[in-house]
Amino acid sequence: MNHLADWTAYWARRTPEATALHEPLSGRRWSYWHLDRRANRLARALSGALGVGRGDRVAVLAHNRGEHFEALFACAKLGAMFAPLNWRLAAAELDAVITDAQPQVLLYDRACAELAAAISAPVPHRVAYDEASAGGRAYEQLLAAGADSAPDPIDVDLEDPVVLCYSSGTTGRPKGVLMSHRQLVFNSLSTHLAIQLNPTDSALVFMPLFHTGGLNCLATPLLHNGGRVVIMPSFDAERSLQLAAEERITLHMGVPTIFQMWRDAESFSRVDLSSARTILCGGAPCPLPLIDAYRERGVLFRQGYGLTEVGPNCFSLTPEDAFRKSGSVGWPNFYVSTKIVDDAGQPVAPGEVGELALGGPMVTLGYFRNADASAQAFRGTKWFHTGDLVRRDDEGYHYIVDRKKDMFISGGENVYPAEVELALAAVDGVAESCVIAVPDSRWGEVGRAIVVAAPGAALEAGQVLQHLVARLARYKIPKSVVFTDALPRNSTGKVLRQRVRERFGA
Repeated sequence: MNHLADWTAYWARRTPEATALHEPLSGRRWSYWHLDRRANRLARALSGALGVGRGDRVAVLAHNRGEHFEALFACAKLGAMFAPLNWRLAAAELDAVITDAQPQVLLYDRACAELAAAISAPVPHRVAYDEASAGGRAYEQLLAAGADSAPDPIDVDLEDPVVLCYSSGTTGRPKGVLMSHRQLVFNSLSTHLAIQLNPTDSALVFMPLFHTGGLNCLATPLLHNGGRVVIMPSFDAERSLQLAAEERITLHMGVPTIFQMWRDAESFSRVDLSSARTILCGGAPCPLPLIDAYRERGVLFRQGYGLTEVGPNCFSLTPEDAFRKSGSVGWPNFYVSTKIVDDAGQPVAPGEVGELALGGPMVTLGYFRNADASAQAFRGTKWFHTGDLVRRDDEGYHYIVDRKKDMFISGGENVYPAEVELALAAVDGVAESCVIAVPDSRWGEVGRAIVVAAPGAALEAGQVLQHLVARLARYKIPKSVVFTDALPRNSTGKVLRQRVRERFGA
């Protein structure tokens, strides 16, 4: 038995009756014994009926549900890769991801059935969770063809990939982050050491499981430690607050927008949060008044930093330092090596701003079938260059100053201007564009498109944005459009984004 690749088998023997997964809204519950048996059945069915083998991809297009983890652990048992897909993307965007990943199987739920049908990229096998589909089959029928016993053991190495997690690239091309068993194991160990995880802990997972935040900030570390993962299909402020109380949830993870929505919820002042021993917050800077609101409720609030390619649990700030070190993401967690470098790759002095580079066993293997992007990130070293500009104070606390890349975060979602600009270029009448981030009271940042119209074109903002609906996920679509005669450029013709921000970013 290889516990490196088979976490469920370990806990199925050690604490078989303990709850691994729970879906309060559906009433479904998985003990560790149950989860292990279903993962075994799926692994055998995938390999026997659908031809999934070592290194193959199994894609999932579905809202949060327990089957995500069945697929993850079935892939681990087979040496295959679990590839969760962003159901917020348009069909054209998913086509690009499917074309790159070339999965052997696509699993999808009823909510995503129409989107799955719109994907034109070829997939050998399509399986519906809720019922059989045209040209596909039903998930439970597939499992019925499997067996409870584990598949034949395979020789799994720490360096073998187990998750393929896609995020959009700065050039508009999707990038698949290869997460190895090493990355998942050491992220779990690091999280355990940072917040003292134990089998009595639980987390309410409402962040999308196609994100590393939903999948790996708390869910996989908890399952590695024999804890309980309580699953919501998606986020609802009032319902999640009630479930946090009813399920006696001990740990919470989210972006500032989520915890602000909790704070603004009608039931916040009276709901019982006494079981919560800590809240982990990342994805964007967290306002101090929000931290204070939870402190008044007796809930410890820990800010941190991470990214899909490393960790993701890389930095954390202790609750005691939340105010003394406001704006800081804290110290690096165990197993995370850090350095802050200049453009030549040389370390900068404390207090100086440089690019954050991360090393250690929590670093990605690289980008799937994208050697250029991998080379750019690692630059001939074992250090992953994050593109984030950081400074470190005399006490060793880190502060995220700015993003070297043009990416910005809207409600916890990464938005890449180059991808949006590529979609804008396809709109009739748009000659060129530049997308920037502007402050937003709800989402932190939202996009603004600065557009130059083609000669003779009569464009309106609503018309431009409407053209993007079929091309981009909603969170990527700019919230405003400003028209201008020309974009500022340097002598080589490159758009000067900082000047665009200075002029149009208010």
